[in-house]
Amino acid sequence: MRIVIAATPEVAIPSLDAILESEHQLISVITPPDRPAGRGLTLTQSPVSHWAHEKNVVVHKPERGADLHPFISDIDLLITIGYGVILAKDVFTLPSFGSLNLHFSLLPRWRGAAPVQRAIEAGDSVSGVTVFALDEGMDTGPIYTQLRFALDADINSDELFQELADLGAQALLQSLTEIESGKKPIAQENAKATRALKLSKEEGRIDWNSPADVISSKVRAFTSTPGAWTEFRGSNIKIDSPIVSELELKPGEIHFVNKRLFVGTSTHSLEIGYVTPQGKSRMTAPEWANGARITSGENFG
Repeated sequence: MRIVIAATPEVAIPSLDAILESEHQLISVITPPDRPAGRGLTLTQSPVSHWAHEKNVVVHKPERGADLHPFISDIDLLITIGYGVILAKDVFTLPSFGSLNLHFSLLPRWRGAAPVQRAIEAGDSVSGVTVFALDEGMDTGPIYTQLRFALDADINSDELFQELADLGAQALLQSLTEIESGKKPIAQENAKATRALKLSKEEGRIDWNSPADVISSKVRAFTSTPGAWTEFRGSNIKIDSPIVSELELKPGEIHFVNKRLFVGTSTHSLEIGYVTPQGKSRMTAPEWANGARITSGENFG
């Protein structure tokens, strides 16, 4: 099949590699225009744009979804992966076989912008990927392929994104085979749908009065963007890599002993693996605690 892929993030790259190396023809990729980024607001291309240049694949950077028509008018299939642009019906129905989306959840659970993070935050035991046909709804189209992935108790969103990126490439190739064989997609069970709302920075603030397992899930879900954070001595500090311990402390109470940093919750304390102080680089919790010279009775929050 003659395929175009519209994508933006790094997690799309395993799928791009898989399609490029398959018997199918990758005509081009579509990605957003270069944007200012960093403190110097340097014009920066997307990870997918960088990949396309490295692989000598034609890349288009239209400003709007409505501008895709010239690039997909003579293809068999459009595939979207984290493209970040809502496509109109006259766009996603233009290719001969329509358009597919690779979504990082087991739809209809976690429709929306942050399915990976919301699955971890909710304490789900399983996640996965779904390849579905685009329709006019938000992640509501009929499903071709779903592959499951069991979640370890300590997995964070960065790790899960990479696992699902690799699994997604496999799911896409399977879906292409199904399309060529004439298999029809299966409608979603809308009654079972849940929403994966976009994360906000303020939502990442840690409430130390919550149970340890709830805080751990939030911290791992928000790792590393936008990050889970708390206050210490008047400044914000991000934390990650929490482990539920048997030690009991008051909510927010900091305890540094034997080169290990613990923080109290409403249940057991959490041992913290890494911290990122405001304006500084990520470091191990013991490195930070030694430099901060933690004193008895200090608290997070």
